[in-house]
Amino acid sequence: MRRIYLFFFTFLCIATLLLIACQCSKKTDSDLNLDFENVENGMPKGWQEFQQESNYSISLDSDNVKSGKYAIFIESLGDSVSFQAIQLVLPANYEGEKITLSGYIKTENVVDGYAGLLIRIDPGIAFNIMHKTGITGTSDWKKYEITLAMNPTETEKIVIGGLLTGKGKMWLDNLKVTIDGKDIGKVKPYQQSPFPAQNDRAFDTGSNIIFPKLDKQKIDDLELLGRIWGFLKYHHPAAATGKYNWDYELFRMLPDYLKANSNQQRDKVLIRWINKYGKIHKCETCEAIPDSAFIKPDISWIKQSKIDQKLKATLYNIYLNRSRGYHYYIRMDANVGNPIFANERTYEVMNDLDAGFRLLALYRYWNMIYYFFPSKYLTDKNWNVVLNEYIPYFIEAKTRLEYELTTARLITEVCDSHAFLMGFNRLESMKGAGQVLADVRFIENKLVIVKNNTEHNDFKKGDIITHIDGKTVEAIVDSMKNYYPASNETARMRDIANDLLRTDKNTLLIDCISSGKIEQKKISVSTRSKWEYFKYRSKDTTKSYKFIDKNIGYITLKTIKDEDIPIIKKEFMNTKGVVIDIRNYPSAFVVFSLGSYFISKDNPFVKFTNGNSDNPGEFSFTSPIEIQKSDETYHGKLVVLVNEETQSSAEYHAMAFRAGNNTTIIGSQTTGADGNISKIVLPGGLETRISGIGVYYSDGKSTQRIGIVPDIIAKPTIKGIKEGRDELLEKAIEIIRNDK
Repeated sequence: MRRIYLFFFTFLCIATLLLIACQCSKKTDSDLNLDFENVENGMPKGWQEFQQESNYSISLDSDNVKSGKYAIFIESLGDSVSFQAIQLVLPANYEGEKITLSGYIKTENVVDGYAGLLIRIDPGIAFNIMHKTGITGTSDWKKYEITLAMNPTETEKIVIGGLLTGKGKMWLDNLKVTIDGKDIGKVKPYQQSPFPAQNDRAFDTGSNIIFPKLDKQKIDDLELLGRIWGFLKYHHPAAATGKYNWDYELFRMLPDYLKANSNQQRDKVLIRWINKYGKIHKCETCEAIPDSAFIKPDISWIKQSKIDQKLKATLYNIYLNRSRGYHYYIRMDANVGNPIFANERTYEVMNDLDAGFRLLALYRYWNMIYYFFPSKYLTDKNWNVVLNEYIPYFIEAKTRLEYELTTARLITEVCDSHAFLMGFNRLESMKGAGQVLADVRFIENKLVIVKNNTEHNDFKKGDIITHIDGKTVEAIVDSMKNYYPASNETARMRDIANDLLRTDKNTLLIDCISSGKIEQKKISVSTRSKWEYFKYRSKDTTKSYKFIDKNIGYITLKTIKDEDIPIIKKEFMNTKGVVIDIRNYPSAFVVFSLGSYFISKDNPFVKFTNGNSDNPGEFSFTSPIEIQKSDETYHGKLVVLVNEETQSSAEYHAMAFRAGNNTTIIGSQTTGADGNISKIVLPGGLETRISGIGVYYSDGKSTQRIGIVPDIIAKPTIKGIKEGRDELLEKAIEIIRNDK
């Protein structure tokens, strides 16, 4: 079971860090230095230490070699369990079906992990790190081999190497790379030919779509088209090949579709359109939906639609013989399983008045959510009704700002705090470029100053803001709510609070209650943008751990570092209790290295749901992930602090700590947005995100929207803010002192 933990830990680290671009130097295929004999600055030329960990060393060894002068030597130095790898980015992508890495490995006392080879094909296409077959214990030189299926059309880079997870020593020597059995030096680099879809520029200057007056029938027809367009995009084998720009195929058929004045004419246009893409051949590998699937694809709309039987039969036939394997527009990340929406063009120069591209944005987004959002079933509004509702909003938006506002409203419907509009769009600019330098939060349902970050205004902690430029805070919030995607209301109010003191003005007129008196203050506005202000607020070099008193330790994940873990374990071992503060975003991933300290036996704490690009709309559970106990187990009380700032990775950490022997979580509702994010781009250069995998406790309870439910509800009060107290921390100390 220990390998499950290390597999999960390792692939998360690799998934995060290998996506950082590695620029390859110009070299020939024969100059890969796979035997490590070409040395430069004490290391094999061309090879890179993969995130050098302080508790590992990596070097050349001239005494223990398989052959030649040198072998790579990796050794763990401390008690902390992590991993260290060495890697080489191959100088090119290659033609072929399978890539094989072989090499010799020697080990000494490898425990709590394994030694192995690694291959990774980026971005997120496939990887093999020997997580099931890794080498443990002590072993002499032996040849090992791993293989991956290749995908040249999607590959950006190929990484090879070796890694040590856990404790011990490993040596690596005499690597060899072959593709389909041929030495890599004899394999032709892959030359990417543009897909026909990429060369289709027919509508780059505009869709030329003119919509008639929208009545109920026409809106219903456009809803049907949006469903069929998205269904074909993700199911029809012709769409999967990249032969067609599916966006522009919509624009090609829309004029005839809009002219249809009866259901019969409409259905004929649809059948003629579908037939354009050729005969559907029988799928020999399309499997039935497994009974174990947590969410099954929903194509009931085909039966329910008022379309003729021939069209229904055509759509069912496409589903039964749908595309499998490579898909031009969609794949699931090989590491984590979240959707990657590939080859979606952004159309950044979209004309404000182009209703065709606006409708395309709705169709694209709605279908991405329908088929690949793991929490679609948790939205407040049934996603099936959203498409019809938003068609007139998107078509009738007259300006760029109206389009962005409509898009923001649509995104809000998914009820996901990861799903906000990114970047410096017009909607963002409308909120204001300046910022009052004060932190505000909703406490006891009032907007309260919790920190004044400058001496240039006279805010005091605990001041209650009632009006901003003459408008009540309640009225301003009501006007903003529809444009702030959030998993729950607690998270929405957090995000709104962050923007309430933004403006393009030089000053804001603030009405507030201060020291029991109603006051009106003219507050200067900093020219610092929201993003600069966020970075300013986020700067924190405070040490991540300290003693509250001799019997209570305190850890904040905001500044935690991997090298802190061994010190924390040693210094806090004999304390009565430890407080872990996750009212922040963790600066390092310490789920397993720190979480294992608080358990006395291996403990499953989480499982995920992943989508299926071979059967869009199907989601299945993964096996539960465990935290494995470490050699040291903490026997005191653990109290974990959470609130609305606890989001995503922070929530994941809280789930892990909850698995501890004697853990109490106190605070308030967390954000309820966990799971690796997937990027979505929309016409006009807009960009957003979704939580791309479902995250559940090992018993199947969901965390999306709910968040981490505290064992004890504790919230700050206005009185406490005024007095400068941290009431949650006070409560944690009380719990530890009263623990028996």
